Amino acid sequence: MNLDEFNTLRKITNNPRSSQRKLASNLGFSLGKLNYCLNALRAKGLVKLKNFKNNKNKVGYTYLLTPKGISEKTKLTIRFMKLKMSEYDELREELNNEHKNLDSSKDLK
Repeated sequence: MNLDEFNTLRKITNNPRSSQRKLASNLGFSLGKLNYCLNALRAKGLVKLKNFKNNKNKVGYTYLLTPKGISEKTKLTIRFMKLKMSEYDELREELNNEHKNLDSSKDLK
């Protein structure tokens, strides 16, 4: 799964009744790109489409994460958070080292 698909899952979770146009706008995607992502997610069994109205213009559709989709989104969220925490720790260590270097250069003057 790529980042675009992950972000699409996140947006669907937050607002499953959004139209494709609204989802595309919120994600910064073209309608074609969103449609491609949704089809990929459906093919993987992560999302299903549910028609809650008999509506010819598809405004009445809802996107639902399947149990597999919820599981995959959870795994990816955990992996993402671990990565960000690791980056945070690394940056904090770099800043601490820079602070020590500044303090030691002041002592030399």
